[in-house]
Parts: sequence; structure tokens; C-alpha cells
Amino acid sequence: MIRFGLCCIFSKEPIKFRRITAKYVQKFPRAEQLQYLGDIGLHNAGALYRALQYCRQHGIRSFRINSQILPLKTHPEIGYRFQELPNHRGIRHIFDLCQKYCIEQDIRTTFHPDQFILLSSPDSRVLQRSLADLIYQAEVAQWVHADVINIHAGGAYGDKAVSLCRLRREIDRLPGPVRTRLTLENDDRVYTPADLLPVCKDMEIPLVYDVHHHRCLPDGNSIAKTTAQVLKTWNREPLFHVSSPRHGWGKGNPRNHYDYIDINDFPNPWRRLNLNTTVEIEAKAKELAVLKLINELEPN
Repeated sequence: MIRFGLCCIFSKEPIKFRRITAKYVQKFPRAEQLQYLGDIGLHNAGALYRALQYCRQHGIRSFRINSQILPLKTHPEIGYRFQELPNHRGIRHIFDLCQKYCIEQDIRTTFHPDQFILLSSPDSRVLQRSLADLIYQAEVAQWVHADVINIHAGGAYGDKAVSLCRLRREIDRLPGPVRTRLTLENDDRVYTPADLLPVCKDMEIPLVYDVHHHRCLPDGNSIAKTTAQVLKTWNREPLFHVSSPRHGWGKGNPRNHYDYIDINDFPNPWRRLNLNTTVEIEAKAKELAVLKLINELEPN
């Protein structure tokens, strides 16, 4: 059975997650900063609970949590320990309610950290910031029962083989709460499934298969073959990504996502899978796109 996933935000539904810039927060004294950031965190925790309820009520059984649910948590100047927030107990209470709801209603939650998370980077400062953010997201993941923290492999930095060696080394150094949730995803510019599968198999890291990325950056392997290989990397429910190009294939930049999913872009091998699988829908219309695809694939 396919578990369809909604990514981070809503298009029409009035459930909003708040964000803030460091430049704005820096105008205030530290106590006011923490109060303001805590208020946003409390709002976002409540929005997450409402998002989970919406998903359950509409047959969407997975939700990707925005990595800034606790805003600026690891910012080099504005960052903070969770316990510094004046209302941290209230935030944690709502996260605990989210965990309970997910378990009772069988809703999966995942994280997909921002693009600056680069474990293959040769820059130690980038690695340090990446690690701090992964630790923060793993902490929240524990609270809300999320089992995936999904990242891209990063850049090639002039030598793909050397970069993959750095990636392996940094994965080996990750603390347990991060490592047990970590997944890698093929991208549309540098790393194909064929590049990452050896890393995933050797290090027992699941591969999140993005079929749109694979179509943009092919590696000579079919979707069916790649799907079969990817499934072997998972020790829990597999997770895939699907999206459609804004202007269709062969017109303009195929990397840009369309508002909805063209049903012809949903791989036939995935429809035939005889196991529980999560497919996150990466489309600009958000919940409208998920509901439309569910209706097309599972008509009443």
C-alpha cells in the first residue's frame, strides 16, 4: 500500500508555519530574541499538530516537517539551546502530543534538511554547521516520532570519488540519533542512484529514490531496476519522491517542479510494489496536488 506524503506547507488550507530572518531578530536584546523565537516555535508546534490532523482526515499518511520548525535554532549568532526558550516546556508538550497522534493514527513524519547541509564538503566550517543542524533535527525527530532525516550527497568539488570518501567518513562520525535516521537522496545535477547505492549498501544507509531527479540525471539504469536496488537498502518502510516538470519533458528546464503530478510520471513499478511504501509528493500545489494524485491513482 502506498502512503502518500505532503511536504512541509499547505497551499489552500489555513495552516501556516512561521519563519523569521536573523537580521530581524538581531535588532532585539537577547531576552526578547528568545521570547520571540519561543513564540514562533510554540506556534509552529501547534501548526504541526493541526497539519497531522488534516493529513489523517484526508488520507495523507505522511508529512515532511519543515527544518525551521524551531527557527534559527543553529544560527551561528542567534542560535540557542532549546531549554533557553521561555516556553520550551509548552513546545515540548505539543511535540509529545504530535508523537502520540502519529503513533495512534499511523502517520509517518520525515525531515529533509536545508540545502546547506553538506557532509561531503571540504570546508570544516560547513561540516560543523551541518552537524549542528542534523543534531537539532534528530532531537526534534525523537520528540515527534520521525524516522527519516534525508540529505543530498552535496557537491563533487572537482573529484566525485574523493567527495564520496569524505561523505562516508562524516557519516561514520555521526551520533546515533542522526545516523539511525539518516538517508541519502539522488539529485538532479551530481549524484545518481548508481553513484550513491554503493555508499548506501556499504554503510547501511537507506537511499531515498527521487525518480524526477533520476530522469533529469540518468545513469543508464531503468526505474524498475533502480527501484529493486533501492528497496534492498531499507530496514524500514521505503521512501520515494515524485514530481513533474513545470513545462513537461522536452520543454524548458525539466528540473523545475510543476504545481501537480502528471499521472504518467508516476512509475508503473511503484504501483506494482507489494509492500508498504511512502511516496512524498513534491509539487507546488502541495495538499491539492497530493489529493489529486490520490484520487487519480485510487479512484472511488
